[in-house]
Amino acid sequence: MAQHCCGNTEFTGLDPAYKRILWLIIVINGTMFGVEMVAGILAQSQALQADALDFIGDTLSYGISLWAIGKAVSIRSNAALFKGFTLTLMSLWVVGSTIYRIFVMNSPEPFTMGTIAVAAFAANLISVLLLMRYKDGDANVRSVWLCSRNDAIGNLIVLVAASGVWYSDSAWPDLIVAGIMAGLFLSSAWQITTQALREKRNSGDAETRSCSS
Repeated sequence: MAQHCCGNTEFTGLDPAYKRILWLIIVINGTMFGVEMVAGILAQSQALQADALDFIGDTLSYGISLWAIGKAVSIRSNAALFKGFTLTLMSLWVVGSTIYRIFVMNSPEPFTMGTIAVAAFAANLISVLLLMRYKDGDANVRSVWLCSRNDAIGNLIVLVAASGVWYSDSAWPDLIVAGIMAGLFLSSAWQITTQALREKRNSGDAETRSCSS
């Protein structure tokens, strides 16, 4: 799986099996975005809508990852930087909409929240297991792993939120979980961005050494 070039052993995605896995996960995420967004709106759940947004973000992210496979390091790094930027935007949207909901405070419907969260977790668990062996690649590949991991974690905390809403008959557990997910988006954006910038810098240094020699 590893690729060796000038001492670099990071997996860059050049594996037909990996590409097939990405296509399957794109279909899974696109389907779950539609299901979860509709359910989130009907249940008035900010956490479900935030998780649905993560699904569509991942769908677009995986498409970019497929396109970038086999391209130059600078192109793959720029693709990863774009995904880090979109994760940051998603986090800001979740924060803004959550703040708005604080002043509306309609309690979401916990049964729908829990049911959809279980279905979403099952979908994401499949994705995580399929990607497990590819989690330590370059910034482009690693961003795929982080997005899938985020989804699985997000589904679990949505389940916690649904339990909290049911127990307290309050919207606060839902809003708190949405805030946690926004923080998770920001953390992943930071990891992806810093690794992509490091790869761009290392690539530039390697080109400079090559030219000077």
